[in-house]
Amino acid sequence: MGKNLVGWFEIPVTNMDRAKGFYETVFKIKIAVHDLGELKMGWFPFDHEKPGATGSLVQHDQYIPSDTHGSVLYFSCDDLSTELGRVESAGGRVMQAKTEIGGGHGFMALVLDTEGNRIALHSNK
Repeated sequence: MGKNLVGWFEIPVTNMDRAKGFYETVFKIKIAVHDLGELKMGWFPFDHEKPGATGSLVQHDQYIPSDTHGSVLYFSCDDLSTELGRVESAGGRVMQAKTEIGGGHGFMALVLDTEGNRIALHSNK
């Protein structure tokens, strides 16, 4: 396979403005919201010249946030302590503090976003 396996992700939200504010605050990015009728999408920024997948916040009746079910999306950070420090002021909650993974795989933390989704942060320092 000539590409990374994951190419796109979607994070369920119930309130696009609240979710957009959370992710923009924690990661210091801008999310572009697109209203597609019954479906609202908030696209994460993407640079085709850089490695990694991109995705969207999605508000739709069939998308249900969860802190216990489904996949866990890991957001890459230079030092996750920085983003972790912004979580609570952005309306989220730290579920698991910065923890060393072991075996030289860096560090991770679990976070609950404003919509009730469990996400993770990862960094090598």
